[in-house]
Amino acid sequence: MTEAKKAIVSETAETPEVGRPAAPAVKWDDSQMKTAYANVVNASSTREEVTLFFGTNQTWNPTAATEFEVKLSDRIVLSPFAAKRLWLLMGAVLQEHEKRFGALDLGAATTPAAAADTGNGAEKK
Repeated sequence: MTEAKKAIVSETAETPEVGRPAAPAVKWDDSQMKTAYANVVNASSTREEVTLFFGTNQTWNPTAATEFEVKLSDRIVLSPFAAKRLWLLMGAVLQEHEKRFGALDLGAATTPAAAADTGNGAEKK
């Protein structure tokens, strides 16, 4: 079980307050789960939803490229509440990763504008 899954499961396993019923345990059914790889991610949002776009950079020689080609493969649409839970969960997972393996340096592409300028953002057509 991954650290992220352990964190979620441990939330449901905590002792409830007196007079409050225990939260039901979560049973993770991964029988239909699929795996996809992405080295590029972008996001957009409206009031009602947050959309994540995943893909892979298809440019093999980035130093000689004048533009980057990103092949988008997956789109995940979340409610804002689910997106915030994902944000908190990803923060905890990455904090644990950096504790074990060292800090991740994103260089100049730390803002959405910088990511778009370097070709790491997804363009919608």
